[in-house]
Amino acid sequence: MTKTTGAPPAVSFTGAVKTYGEVRAVDGIDLRIARGETVALLGRNGAGKSTTIALLLGLVEADAGAVELFGASPERSVRSGRVGAMLQEGRAVPRVTVRELVTFVAGRYPAPLPVARALELAGIAELAGRRVDRLSGGQTQRVRFAVALAGNPSLIVLDEPTAALDVEARHAFWDSMRAYARRGHTVLFSTHHLEEADAHADRILVIDRGRIVADGSGDLLKRSAGGNLVSFDLAGRGTQGLSLLPGVRSVEVRGDRALLRTDDSDATVVALAELGAVRGLEVAPASLDDAFLALTARIPEAV
Repeated sequence: MTKTTGAPPAVSFTGAVKTYGEVRAVDGIDLRIARGETVALLGRNGAGKSTTIALLLGLVEADAGAVELFGASPERSVRSGRVGAMLQEGRAVPRVTVRELVTFVAGRYPAPLPVARALELAGIAELAGRRVDRLSGGQTQRVRFAVALAGNPSLIVLDEPTAALDVEARHAFWDSMRAYARRGHTVLFSTHHLEEADAHADRILVIDRGRIVADGSGDLLKRSAGGNLVSFDLAGRGTQGLSLLPGVRSVEVRGDRALLRTDDSDATVVALAELGAVRGLEVAPASLDDAFLALTARIPEAV
């Protein structure tokens, strides 16, 4: 991973706000992404991910605050070829081959990536002569990746890039993305596959209700949810007093099992043993799923 000092960051949001009627889709986001970082954007449906990406790409304008890419406006950075995007929506172009499509797109930029290299990085060199409208969903998704690479961008934005891919194709895609990132480029991707964010991002942003509620590595986010999960069979006993045990941050009941999120699993287990509550005892590290659910938990409104 290569980071450039003394230059504007790849991405800069300063108090960015975007509203749609009474809905505050982006609510004062402040964000910096350094050049060379690979960053994952996580959030529930409706959390503000898509609007954040739209602001970043200049597809919509902020109502307040500022968004810059490499120290310039998103529109200017996109036009200059410094930014490539792979979005979820888009239909296949009829009656053109993969090579023709990527060649056409590359020709719109001042210093494009060689077409053969774009196809190679996207893992579709063998599809170069195939018609785009006759490809499978997974193949079409990889063509979109090649199109995003065509301008040789310094920043690439990927919106749910593996949504249509099977397991094998997903592995091939991430191999391609890592090869691109190793060249010192910046990558921002959104995903619903939390294991992908944990495995492939240097840094994870969690957005909820239009705000960034967490920003850090996968390990940091997992620790923020409670370092470990201690679970055991309740065997008919209640949960009274469990939240007061050493290290315990929260208590959840799933069926007849209690699940304790704890910062000190050793102390928690010792205390449970003293209570005689060790039936079916299990200790496991918190997962990114656990962290995500804890960070985006919705508090029911009073009726």
